[in-house]
Amino acid sequence: MKITILGAGVVGITSAYYLAKAGHEVTVVDRQPDAGLETSFANAGEISPGYASPWAGPGVPAKAVKWLLDRYGPLVIRPRVDPAMWLFMARMLRNCTSARYAVNKSRMVPLAEYSRDCLRALRADIGIAYDERSRGTLQLFRERAQLDNIDKDIDVLRHYGVAYEVLDRDGCLAAEPGLATARVKIAGGLRLPGDETGDCHLFTQALARQAAALGVRFLYSTSIDDVVAEAAQVTGLRTSAGLVSSDAFVVALGSYSPLLLGRIGIDIPVYPVKGYSLTLPVTAEPDAPISTVMDEQHKVAITRLGGRIRVGGTAELGGYDSALPPSRRATLERSLSDLFPMGGDVKAASFWSGLRPMTPDGPPIIGATRYRNLYLNTGHGTLGWTMACGSACLLRDLIAGSRPEFDHAGLSIERYL
Repeated sequence: MKITILGAGVVGITSAYYLAKAGHEVTVVDRQPDAGLETSFANAGEISPGYASPWAGPGVPAKAVKWLLDRYGPLVIRPRVDPAMWLFMARMLRNCTSARYAVNKSRMVPLAEYSRDCLRALRADIGIAYDERSRGTLQLFRERAQLDNIDKDIDVLRHYGVAYEVLDRDGCLAAEPGLATARVKIAGGLRLPGDETGDCHLFTQALARQAAALGVRFLYSTSIDDVVAEAAQVTGLRTSAGLVSSDAFVVALGSYSPLLLGRIGIDIPVYPVKGYSLTLPVTAEPDAPISTVMDEQHKVAITRLGGRIRVGGTAELGGYDSALPPSRRATLERSLSDLFPMGGDVKAASFWSGLRPMTPDGPPIIGATRYRNLYLNTGHGTLGWTMACGSACLLRDLIAGSRPEFDHAGLSIERYL
């Protein structure tokens, strides 16, 4: 079958690879000159099935008010005349109940764990390298009250069989010795030893080369101008390189997916939630992180990627804006200087932003649409890197009509109909 993938981020490239591996003739179309140059470029680097949770949950509305009043808070809302933004927030609030949180998490965790297993199998199969480490994630608490309130999180981890360790200050320092130079008090932490880290951009580009070796064709620097659709199927794409025809099409355009799909009457509640990151060189090995430390105070992830440190965080709602305000950089620098003040050269840091494609309930949207040859693989939010391989394998099975290897109920667009 001829299949065209729209989008060359980590979700699009993994989709292309697994579909080509299954014997399909695959073409990838993207406006960028290479793979992984937008949201996949400089994300936090976490592969974290243990943290596969919806943002919408009980208690979040009250926390959001506190975050919005905090200069260094993790949430930023830039009010604008944008009905899609306000509708997204309303839908998200509607999911902030214990019952909906439980349902949404139950849809996310199996996919995230399956995806981690698919990634490990892929790594063993083709030896792909991307500054990967399998050293776990440490959720760090500065205040005793934060540590005392993790019982519900632990219950969830137990329910899904996720390995965990509750650590005191000494335990945190044993897991991450670089924290010995921290300038703030450390009350303790929650460590997930099964989590991994890695450079999503390096992975995406390396896998694109593997896909090309399987025969995947890439139309880079090619804009997608329109979708040509009949009553029951899509017949082609109008692009800057001309009309692209195919037997099937997969939309993996991240935050831009709803803009294109809306032209053919498909409404998906995906909205861009902007995140920021710093990438800086390690200057003192003993004082740098070993894996990922999640600063619970600021919701900032500090991740080791080879000889670099990646600092990522912030959830900003404000449309498709790519600006880099100094205030957002200050939050990331503050978290790093609090926890690893001697680990890296902040003055040499590159500052970046990306648009995470969020759904209001949390799970991505994967599978068929009302057009019989149009499929979706989008809406992964902050977990695109964590869920990419599993989402691609699920998509491959759905296109083939095969039975997926895990319970994928609730991941299709049908949950919004």
